[in-house]
Amino acid sequence: MVREVEGTFKVADIGKIGEADLYTKTWLPDGPPKAKLIMVHGFSDHMGRYYDFFPTLARAGIAVYGFDQRGWGRSVKKPAQRGLTGPTSTVLADIATFIRAQLPSTPDVPVFVLGHSMGGGQVATLISNPAYDELVGQVRGWLLESPFIGFTPVEEPSWLLVFSGRLAGKFLPHMHLTRPIPPEHVVRDPQVQQSIRDDALMHDTGTLEGLASMLDRTEALSSGKTKLSPKVRSLLHMHGDSDLVCSFDKSKAWFDRQKAAGLEDATFKNYEGFYHQLHADPGRETFYKDVADWILARCSTTEGTGQATQKDGKVASVATDAAAAAAAAEHGAPEPKL
Repeated sequence: MVREVEGTFKVADIGKIGEADLYTKTWLPDGPPKAKLIMVHGFSDHMGRYYDFFPTLARAGIAVYGFDQRGWGRSVKKPAQRGLTGPTSTVLADIATFIRAQLPSTPDVPVFVLGHSMGGGQVATLISNPAYDELVGQVRGWLLESPFIGFTPVEEPSWLLVFSGRLAGKFLPHMHLTRPIPPEHVVRDPQVQQSIRDDALMHDTGTLEGLASMLDRTEALSSGKTKLSPKVRSLLHMHGDSDLVCSFDKSKAWFDRQKAAGLEDATFKNYEGFYHQLHADPGRETFYKDVADWILARCSTTEGTGQATQKDGKVASVATDAAAAAAAAEHGAPEPKL
């Protein structure tokens, strides 16, 4: 049985936007975890929007820890806080603080980090920043789901909008700008599309400072200005080739550069026909299983009932949990808790 725990997590005042108590949610397996996965969500997203992904991982023995970032989800206490992420230094500091909090309690359990969309770009930036090399070396593996490394043609903002936004942001950094993404660009499932429209926590609002920082991170990643930390041990990079939000080609090009630079344990997974949200698109149970199997293959596991076992380099499959996810998918995606 999966146990869900909600809480709060305090982060410091970095970037002159004040301290914050961020909403957290944890999915715990029935028994000692084989691994921990820290989740970093995307733009206008929150931890209540990942359907059966986290319960599936928890049933496989992987504890999942997530938080609604500053400016998003249940971490927003008043309208003025919508999209108030602060600059990149604040974003990375918040993520690093949350990762560190999961390291000391059970040092024998390996920690993994997964970033989706905007969160994927943030994670890629963090593991390319030398200031975080020590932390990067303590994480067993890094996973990217449809990371924001470049726009698709249908989502690319005009140069005039970018220029005027950056100019205004120098004087009004906390000014709000709403930038909705059509749900039909995000996922193919009509039920999920409607749930996006109905979700009051998905406000599609950023600040000029936060949006400019996101563009800066994306430009640095896509141009090759950043270099992956040598402390990265393993990387799983997953992207759907029909993504209408984040560029598949730029994402793949970024991965290819890391592979060419010498990262040995690096895997790129192309989900043919999938849209942006691999965790919510039809066929998502395959994605769930891929993530679980990849993590468990990099854990030191113990023989025993209900545990993944490692023999001759092969790890027991989590097909049972994937089948359960598939059965749930047949009855439609569950509504996120609002």
